[in-house]
Amino acid sequence: MMGLETSVLGLSLAYVLLSTILLAVLIWLPIRRLVKIAAILAASLCYVAVFFATQGLLGWSAPVAVPDRFQVLWTRVLEPNPSRGDPGAIHLWLEELDDANLPSGVPRAYLLPYSPELAGRVSAAQAEIEKGNPQGGRSQFFGSPSHAGVMGFVNAGAPPGGDPSGGGLLDPEFLGGQSKSVDLIPLPRPVLPPKNIP
Repeated sequence: MMGLETSVLGLSLAYVLLSTILLAVLIWLPIRRLVKIAAILAASLCYVAVFFATQGLLGWSAPVAVPDRFQVLWTRVLEPNPSRGDPGAIHLWLEELDDANLPSGVPRAYLLPYSPELAGRVSAAQAEIEKGNPQGGRSQFFGSPSHAGVMGFVNAGAPPGGDPSGGGLLDPEFLGGQSKSVDLIPLPRPVLPPKNIP
């Protein structure tokens, strides 16, 4: 699995390659030499700036869909502040779980849009974590826990997006892959293979 720092380095190198190709074409154009030198310097400064600017993105919560199954490692609920025009946000630090409820990924920070109902569930899960009770969950795409199906989860195979009250497929968060609804429950025990007893 490629790490985030490797991704940033790869993005910067891709920008360098693209700039090199464009500058090679620029060299053969019949324009003044000073313009060519200025373009080369500007491109060089840009890919250095891209490298350092993307370094600043490391550690920020990603506004993308949460994994289908996960363990909640920590949370942070930021309440809306109308006086500053801040709509609020919910930050979740999650680790993806496989079908056996074992960690299968690298812990990652996710950003979800604020809703009072979700904020209440996340705060309750955080309180349980602080008591030493691990919490897990699954993404929930359409509906609410009161309309949940088996095990309290709704349509886990659905594409990411907001719930119908937020516009469903037309919800702006749909394009970013965000889900306004996640179901948080005590962390299920790992499903271990049966022991062969001689």
